[in-house]
Amino acid sequence: MNTTPNKINPKKLLLSKWTAVHPVAKQKHFLVSKVILPEAPEEKIEFVEIEAVYSKKTRQIPWRNLMNSEKWLQGWK
Repeated sequence: MNTTPNKINPKKLLLSKWTAVHPVAKQKHFLVSKVILPEAPEEKIEFVEIEAVYSKKTRQIPWRNLMNSEKWLQGWK
């Protein structure tokens, strides 16, 4: 199962909360801290920056990865 039942609009991801199904470096809870806008306005949004709530470390990921329910759960669980 690769998608969640809810459709996700990348423009509405900012400040949304996510839980990693498999914590990375003991980090489980994340917040979308930035939506990376493409250089050309007609191009689609591809990436977001997520921030670990505890360590404040950030990384960029393709926003569509968040739709994979085997890796990410919407909200903090």
